[in-house]
Amino acid sequence: MNLRALMYFDEVVRTNSMRAAAENLNVAATAVSRQIENLEAHFGAQLVERTNRGIRLTAAGRLLADRAGRTLRELEHVHQLINDLQGLEGGKVVIYANGATVANVIAPVLAQFSLRHPKLRFEVAITSARQAIEALGSGDADLAVSLFAPSTSGVKLRLRSEIVYDVIVSANHPSAKASNIPLEQLARMPLALPERGFAARQAIEDIFARERIDVDPVFVSSSVEMLKELVLRGAAVTLLPALSVQREIEGGLLAAVPVADGKAVHTSIDLCVSSDRQLSHAANALVQFIEEYMAQARPAHI
Repeated sequence: MNLRALMYFDEVVRTNSMRAAAENLNVAATAVSRQIENLEAHFGAQLVERTNRGIRLTAAGRLLADRAGRTLRELEHVHQLINDLQGLEGGKVVIYANGATVANVIAPVLAQFSLRHPKLRFEVAITSARQAIEALGSGDADLAVSLFAPSTSGVKLRLRSEIVYDVIVSANHPSAKASNIPLEQLARMPLALPERGFAARQAIEDIFARERIDVDPVFVSSSVEMLKELVLRGAAVTLLPALSVQREIEGGLLAAVPVADGKAVHTSIDLCVSSDRQLSHAANALVQFIEEYMAQARPAHI
């Protein structure tokens, strides 16, 4: 058995097709089939069954698929650690982020870090909070950035940073230069809010419920970009962390106005890593950069 056979098998499992795996690997389909046969001979068991819809793993195939995936990820991690001997001159950091709001908050951090270290590469997956944490456990992610990360073994919380949601209005809105906006006034404005399945929406509704204020948003969307576009066009106002629209604020297109009387929505962003897996030099440097960035941003009312 050789490493190439495992790599080919892993690609077949991922694509559920010999032909697709061959195309992705840039080899002939017969080469993939031959490596699968080599694996079956090595283990003395059939690993895949060919069907009209592709391939189906046998019980032995499912067992190997799980172990092979972990082995290949560990080898890739070792490769990254070896690259660390050269400092921040190469390598890749895989980040799993929960939700579009988090992605918008983490994007400026990654942009600044990348400008400092242009030879590094980054892969960002937007998933649920649970998927992000599971990716740490499986070795698919180097770090996870999430709202309300579920507690689980094998995961270490490196940073919990509080995020304050401001009222985001267009620069031409009558309240754009206000020092603050009371909740009662906000409830009478045309609101654009995230869907109810989002943690931020739940936190927003909790704030209004505590004050016994009914809220009836005009627009509901799962897309932060849609919320921003509605505000930019003057059709609505929304609640977002100012950091997530910093570019539009600096460009004079949007304004962030605090909620009055300390009644703003507060959520936390958790930065998590695996507790039993050594971070690569690049991933560790990014984690430290995020910690410093969020510490500096915190007093600035983000």
